[in-house]
Amino acid sequence: MLAFPAAQASDSTSTSSKPIKQVAAKDDSASSKEKDSKDSKEGKDNKDSKDKDNKDSKDKDSKDARKSSKDSKDTKDSGKESISPDELAVRIAERLATLRKDKEDLAKASQRSVARSAPYVAPTRKAEPLKVKADAERGPAAVAAALNPPNPAHWSYQGEGGPQNWGKLSPANAKCDNGERQSPIDIRDGIRVDLDPIGFDYQASGFSVIDNGHTIRVNIAAGNYITVLGHRYELVQFHFHKPSEERVNGKSFEMVAHLVHQDTEGKLAVVAVLLERGKPHSLVQQVWNNLPLEKNEAQQALVAMDMNQLLPVKRDYYTYMGSLTAPPCTEGVLWLVMKEPVEISAEQLAIFSRLYPMNARPIQKTSGRLIKESN
Repeated sequence: MLAFPAAQASDSTSTSSKPIKQVAAKDDSASSKEKDSKDSKEGKDNKDSKDKDNKDSKDKDSKDARKSSKDSKDTKDSGKESISPDELAVRIAERLATLRKDKEDLAKASQRSVARSAPYVAPTRKAEPLKVKADAERGPAAVAAALNPPNPAHWSYQGEGGPQNWGKLSPANAKCDNGERQSPIDIRDGIRVDLDPIGFDYQASGFSVIDNGHTIRVNIAAGNYITVLGHRYELVQFHFHKPSEERVNGKSFEMVAHLVHQDTEGKLAVVAVLLERGKPHSLVQQVWNNLPLEKNEAQQALVAMDMNQLLPVKRDYYTYMGSLTAPPCTEGVLWLVMKEPVEISAEQLAIFSRLYPMNARPIQKTSGRLIKESN
């Protein structure tokens, strides 16, 4: 082991210089590693920074997108709320106006369609006497329905709506123009015979007064009858005309009261009581006391009326077949005209004259009708 000292010295020298290189290499290696580590760290930091930047960019883009979406939504919501209440009201009003105009146009079109329909032609068959169903309502309402059909054309006693035009106002009034047994007439050349007396069965009854625009009418409660020629009729109303519509041998009277009766079949019988100037009449005054203040509004009386007071003492009469003396001028009416007039005062005449100075239909042709009178 001790035989090689020189070699050991050489080795020692060699060994002594070797470690310096190794240290330098180690230092280089360490420096390289440190550099690599630093580069790696810097790369990692750069990567982390980029990732952070990317994340921040994405977060920013997401926030921007959400903000844009919110802004878009806010814009839409703002658009919905942009109509003011006044503008909305105007739009609704315009829409309603359009709907109303459409409705009016439809109604006008419907009216034009009705106007183009074929005109009414009155039937040519012979008219039958006025009838009402046996079970129909009895009283003034039933008679009013018979005398005045639904929606009658306006008529009057003068002017365009006067008697000369009644038949032209409505097809329902055809008989006013072409009837063969119209009323009133000038009663003359009657056959004197022993006529059966009219059986009056009147009693005190309630009543109401109405101004219907053509005359003063008195509606009577049920329970008043006449019997004539074996036939029974019930009194439903009476009314007045000035001057008297009927004449007797060419003579007219100050006024006349027409007492309208109806049987169970709806046939009519009218008793005419002629009125002339004289002393006051208590029943006529009772009617005037209850005149209504407004037209077509009935005034109910608080006392009863006895229709016997309106009849003349002598009950002789003329009789003939005629018609209603106002539209629709229906024929088949039995007329019973009392021969003896009844007096009313000048003041009572003046009261009616203020309301209706003239409400009488002109005289109609007799057309060969048979007229009978009491002996």
